[in-house]
Amino acid sequence: MGSRVAIIGIIVEEEASVEELNKILHGYGAYIIGRMGLPYPKKGINIISIAVDAPQDVISALSGKLGKLAGVSSKTAYSKV
Repeated sequence: MGSRVAIIGIIVEEEASVEELNKILHGYGAYIIGRMGLPYPKKGINIISIAVDAPQDVISALSGKLGKLAGVSSKTAYSKV
């Protein structure tokens, strides 16, 4: 199966989930092209953007694991390449 490029947008509303989120991302580090994190103290949230190059099933698994964390929302946008 070929790889796809995607962006995973993550909103973290519960700080208690950050450690587990980072563990998950570390486990998928071989597929991560880049990561940008923005704290937004005014709203008490963190916004994270992850660029990945991986097979579709790997991207789906990563996004699903992130979305199951308490206080974490994630959405994925895929390139057509």
